[in-house]
Amino acid sequence: MKFVKFLPEITVAFLVTLNTAPVEQKLHPEIKLYAMNCGTIHFTDFNSFSDTGEYEKKSVDLSDPCFLISHPQGFFLWDTGLSDSLIHKPETMGNIKLSKTISLKDQLEKIGLKPNDIKYVSISHSHFDHTSNLNMFKKSTWILQKSELNYASNKHSSVVLDPKKMTSWKQAKKNIIDGDYDVFGDGTVKILKTPGHTPGHQSLEVKLSHSGVLILSGDEYHQRESFEPLRIPEFNTSRAETMASSDRIKTLLKNTHGRLVVQHDQNDFNSLPKYPDYLN
Repeated sequence: MKFVKFLPEITVAFLVTLNTAPVEQKLHPEIKLYAMNCGTIHFTDFNSFSDTGEYEKKSVDLSDPCFLISHPQGFFLWDTGLSDSLIHKPETMGNIKLSKTISLKDQLEKIGLKPNDIKYVSISHSHFDHTSNLNMFKKSTWILQKSELNYASNKHSSVVLDPKKMTSWKQAKKNIIDGDYDVFGDGTVKILKTPGHTPGHQSLEVKLSHSGVLILSGDEYHQRESFEPLRIPEFNTSRAETMASSDRIKTLLKNTHGRLVVQHDQNDFNSLPKYPDYLN
């Protein structure tokens, strides 16, 4: 009789375990974040990156990373960096020197991937140092912000990518978004619309099982010291939107106990695991 009385309790406990296990798995999928070296940018004069004068006659070196996210549903690439044509052939544009030591394709191969293995690709914005290898991903789905696409299509500048001139533009699948976007539909990788640097500028929020929340800044900030107090480049398309986007990022970081990665800051980039190691 004691055994019979105890049996329902075992059954209930077993059923509870069965019901909750899949939920836990769904909430905490195995996600990996890789930071790849996609070039270096040297400025002999960084003055234009603050409209309040802090960088006058200051020389600065910026990192230019690409980020690869491994998710159970597929691989997602955030930013595509400087052109692989720069490898061992640095170029100079005015007061800017562009250099690169390893191709994006070779870095993908280090973990057994080819460009066609990338399911989704997205860019923080349309400047050339974030878009130069987009043509490589003609089999991927390009996730593009509507306002940024309009900006890039109509802005005639050597700095801004013209999508109409890209050979893969017509071939690639395109998902045109307008605002924030949940890449995999489970809240783990979320594109945040953070306009100001350009009209459709984006940042990326990634929720990792062990490392917690990371926000990749795009070009909302260019240096760690540009974060607080906020320093706004002279060439941003909207000062007010830049300030509002920065306030949003700071609030998200506070509410999620998150970590900011200023993509162009060399110390921030170097603080991440050296590829092919990763955060999870």
